[in-house]
Amino acid sequence: MENKIFGFRIVEDLQKIDKDINRNQLKYHNKRVLVSKEFTFDAAHHLHCYDGKCKNLHGHTYKVVFGISGFVNEIGLAIDFGDIKDIWKAEIEIYLDHRYLNETLPNMNTTAENMVVWIYEKMKESLEKRQNQYDGARVEFVRLYETPTSYAEAKREWMELE
Repeated sequence: MENKIFGFRIVEDLQKIDKDINRNQLKYHNKRVLVSKEFTFDAAHHLHCYDGKCKNLHGHTYKVVFGISGFVNEIGLAIDFGDIKDIWKAEIEIYLDHRYLNETLPNMNTTAENMVVWIYEKMKESLEKRQNQYDGARVEFVRLYETPTSYAEAKREWMELE
């Protein structure tokens, strides 16, 4: 008997590993795939040698979007979203969230264009330290939104060639 409530079917028997699906079926393909995760942080900064409002101390709610590609493992994951979050929290966000960026980042003008390259480099470095955990994991892009409609982006092909 099928159990339906408001047109939705209630699953009564969950699929079981080694009974309904074999372990060798968990990895569906051998293709490179991209996963993406985004984060927000709040920070203050000001720009040097800039003739505009941003020369004054001010703040933003930034949004960072990571695009990371790799090959899936035996259970079908390229990189766990939780692992991306762990890297972000432990190795990148600590320099950014609720910080005065002119103090916590390397000596640079804290433009979105400079910051996005620094964030890209930090994620790349973090993935390289974990290269034995993931098959071919690499940063494809980092997008840094300074406002909801304005962002800077660093792409792997640009970072490797130029």
